[in-house]
Amino acid sequence: MPKKLRKTLGDVNAPSAVALRNLIDTQSAGTIRKWCLDYAEEKILPIFERRRPGDGRPRSAVNAARNYLNGKIKFTEVKNIILNECHAAARELDADPVAQAAARAVGQGTAVVHTLTHSLGLFFYAAAAVAYERAGFDAPGEKYSEIAEEVCIDYTNALKAVAVENEPNPAKIKWNC
Repeated sequence: MPKKLRKTLGDVNAPSAVALRNLIDTQSAGTIRKWCLDYAEEKILPIFERRRPGDGRPRSAVNAARNYLNGKIKFTEVKNIILNECHAAARELDADPVAQAAARAVGQGTAVVHTLTHSLGLFFYAAAAVAYERAGFDAPGEKYSEIAEEVCIDYTNALKAVAVENEPNPAKIKWNC
C-alpha cells in the first residue's frame, strides 16, 4: 500500500493556475465544457483504463455528459452516472492512487456540465494522476510540483487550442479559491 498521498496536486495561486483561470474566464460555457470533456477523455481516461481495464464507469460518465449536452438524456441521469458510477469508482480505489486520481479527474471533467468551476478540479486531480503514474508514490514533493506544473501547461494549451478569440459570451464563473 502506498504512503498517504495528497489527493490533488498543484497550487491554485501559482502563476500558471491563475493564468489558466483567467483564460477560462474568457470562454463560453460551451467551449469550457467541450474542452474539459475532451481533455478528460483524451488525456486522463487512458490512465484510468490502463490501471483498471474493464471498469467502464468513468467512460460512462464522459459518454453521459456528452449525451446530456446533446440533449439525449436529462440532467438527473447524468448526475447519477457521475456521482454513482465515476465517483464511486474513485472511492473504491484507495489502494491505487493513480487510478483513484484519474477517476476523480474524469468526474470533475464531466461535472462541468453542471458547474464550470469543476474545470479547475479536473486540473488538480489530473496533476495527481499524471504525477503518481510518472513518478511513483515516493518521489520528493518538488518532483510532484514539477509534474503538476507540466500538467497545468498542457491543460492550458489544450484550452488555447479551442479558445474563441474575443468570445462574445464568456461564462460568468465565481471562483471560490
